[in-house]
Amino acid sequence: MKYHFLSNNKLFLSIIFIVFMVFMSCKHDRTQDDSSSAIKPNILFILVDDLGMHDLSITGSDYYETPNIDSLAAKSFRFTQGYAGSRVCSPSRATIMTGKFTARHGITNWIGERSGKDWRVIKRYDKLLPADYIHNLQVEDTTIAEAFQANGYTTFFAGKWHLGGEGYYPENNGFDINIGGWDKGSPVGGYFSPFKNPKLKDSVSGEHLSLRLANETADFLTAHKKEPFFAFLSFYAVHGPIQTSEDKWAKYRLKAKSQGLKDHGFAMERKLPIRMTQDNPVYAGLVETMDEAVGVVLNQLKILGLDKNTIVVFTSDNGGVASGDSFSTTNLPLRGGKGYQWEGGIREPYFIYVPGKKLKNGTSDYPVTGADFYPTLLDYAQIPLLPNQHKDGISLKPIIEAGINPESRPLYWHYPHYGNQGGDPSSIIREGQWKLIHYYEDDTDELYDLELDPGEQQNVAEKFPQTVKTMRQKLMNWLDAVGAKFPVKDSEFDPLKRKEYDQNKIDKLLPNLEKERMEMLSKDFKPNRDWWGSKVTND
Repeated sequence: MKYHFLSNNKLFLSIIFIVFMVFMSCKHDRTQDDSSSAIKPNILFILVDDLGMHDLSITGSDYYETPNIDSLAAKSFRFTQGYAGSRVCSPSRATIMTGKFTARHGITNWIGERSGKDWRVIKRYDKLLPADYIHNLQVEDTTIAEAFQANGYTTFFAGKWHLGGEGYYPENNGFDINIGGWDKGSPVGGYFSPFKNPKLKDSVSGEHLSLRLANETADFLTAHKKEPFFAFLSFYAVHGPIQTSEDKWAKYRLKAKSQGLKDHGFAMERKLPIRMTQDNPVYAGLVETMDEAVGVVLNQLKILGLDKNTIVVFTSDNGGVASGDSFSTTNLPLRGGKGYQWEGGIREPYFIYVPGKKLKNGTSDYPVTGADFYPTLLDYAQIPLLPNQHKDGISLKPIIEAGINPESRPLYWHYPHYGNQGGDPSSIIREGQWKLIHYYEDDTDELYDLELDPGEQQNVAEKFPQTVKTMRQKLMNWLDAVGAKFPVKDSEFDPLKRKEYDQNKIDKLLPNLEKERMEMLSKDFKPNRDWWGSKVTND
């Protein structure tokens, strides 16, 4: 009897011990996972194409509606003087990927644009032949994705790449998964399925591209929620061709009418007309859908409980398209837009959300660029910095967490090309309050005091000649040091043909743009039968 009691008791104690050990093991594993997550925060990088500084409600638009991005921005650290790496897409994206300014990494124009004598083919009759440039990310560079991949992160890319052709796609540059990224810089099939994208299988006819990319990203988050990830959501929106659904067009047409339409929507900049109003209902609908797509991804983070350990970055690759392309928006009070050398071409929304951090201040006016994302995100992930790689970026963590601004530093932009949007071949240096633009057509400079004149209306180069001399010398020294390439004079330049070309923009293009603007705001506007494919028909 005694033996039976002891035997049962021993069995009971053994069971209790095993249960206890399993419990402790599970607790240990969960603690380990939590600790690992704390050491390795997830990264979600959201890059919008061609989004202007004032294309969001939170940055000043009373026409576009962006509640999801506004909500993200409200809890993020906002850099009010955040800059893209370039005035056009490919160079700016390369700066994010490499942590280098454009003249250093060599991709100084959007990949695919002509240069040298080939520029004559398009018959712009410009004074200079644009410089040649590199057409893909260089293999010797360690991209930000490769840095995270090497440190145990699963890496994901969805959307626009435009950083090289076959052999230079996202999967060749550190991304484990690539959805939709290839050599094209715009949505070849438009914004509604079929997309005509070899890296993105068509699913449902009429599906919106932005929402598809968001859903792909949400699926990735779900599948990899138990491991650290670096997810890069790179929208094709809001690049042209701008398209939207009929209901969104109708909504924003009525909104534009209710706000009161201005008699004229355009004015002449130096070489092209430029949009002066935010009243394009098609563009507004495209912006809203992009915002909805951002909401899909942010909501999935919350559903999965990943929002507490995911750093979110939101920015754009260049200014809003005010001239050229689709003449979509205005960046006022900033001057210019995509392709231009002024602030409207390079100033961007620049938000960094760090969960669980009590921020010293919610905003900073310290000038930052796309090159700073690389070291900042490594710093937050506790990955050793790579100063020989991200040579032109600094970690912004001290600013975000302690309000400590680094010493003033020079920022550089180099664009030895002509843009489709009216910009000129030029290079820029920004240091402190001063911004100097050097033009290669006539070897002249503009100097702006951005503290007093953020809209760049007063060129004060004659008033501060010593500042011009000092900044120009610093700019040229830096360009020489990094091996920058420069445009050259075109021996076949014909000033009479150029004058005729310019006059045509005033006499024909400007009035046509005004006409198209009013047609788009007319109740009878209809782009085609199925609204760019957003209406699925059976015939």
